[in-house]
Amino acid sequence: MAKRKPQPGNIRNRRASYDYELGDSLVVGMELTGAETKALRMHHGQLQGAYVTVKDNELWLINAQIMPSSGIPISEDGQVRSRKLLAKRREIDHLIAEKQSGKTIVPTEIITKGRYIKLRISVGRGKKRYDKRETLKRRQQERDIARQNP
Repeated sequence: MAKRKPQPGNIRNRRASYDYELGDSLVVGMELTGAETKALRMHHGQLQGAYVTVKDNELWLINAQIMPSSGIPISEDGQVRSRKLLAKRREIDHLIAEKQSGKTIVPTEIITKGRYIKLRISVGRGKKRYDKRETLKRRQQERDIARQNP
């Protein structure tokens, strides 16, 4: 899978690639209210600590925070409510199978460009502490090589 450059204006979960070994990604829709849509278009959202779970054979986004701003009223309960994700049945079944095999479904990015607001999710496996140290060491070595070869 090729690395994707982040689109300007998208809301990213930067911690996800550090905490998880991510696999293939999938873009799904979200059920939102009008105020939530407006707040996300103004980049008042956060995916830190958010995760995707399966309830009644449907995907749900848990702990994603959408903050209110002036003119956009969102109650405190509504800021972190569970939001239903919209995907095809075949995609949902595939994600359920991955989840049952011990992997995690991680939200990585909210895409606000275009007519609809979408969520990019990836299937990943949690990294251990030594995996994280190894990743940091490899990144530092790549930076050093890039500095030496301008």
